[in-house]
Amino acid sequence: MVEQFSKNIIASRIFHTYVAAVFFGSLIFFILNAHFFTPIEIITGVILITIAFKGISNIMLSMTISLINLENQQDKVEFEEAANRLESLVNDLAIKEAAVQTSKNNNEIKK
Repeated sequence: MVEQFSKNIIASRIFHTYVAAVFFGSLIFFILNAHFFTPIEIITGVILITIAFKGISNIMLSMTISLINLENQQDKVEFEEAANRLESLVNDLAIKEAAVQTSKNNNEIKK
């Protein structure tokens, strides 16, 4: 359950968008204030800010996964499992009834 939820969050790529927005935001900040910073400071600043916000996005992901309420999802999974089990039992019963009906028909034909 948790794995599926975390895969869905990662697949949504919201955190990649967040990190990309931070990267371009910091890049624009350093370009607009280029007269205050040397090129090495600009490159270092953009890289360090991007790494820091990538770490923050990973923390946000782990907090989102750990704080999600899975009780409703667990009830849903249990209900689906019970429904599947009941459906398979009904199908087995239908197959047995068909077999009994076929054997009755065969016995009537033989008489």
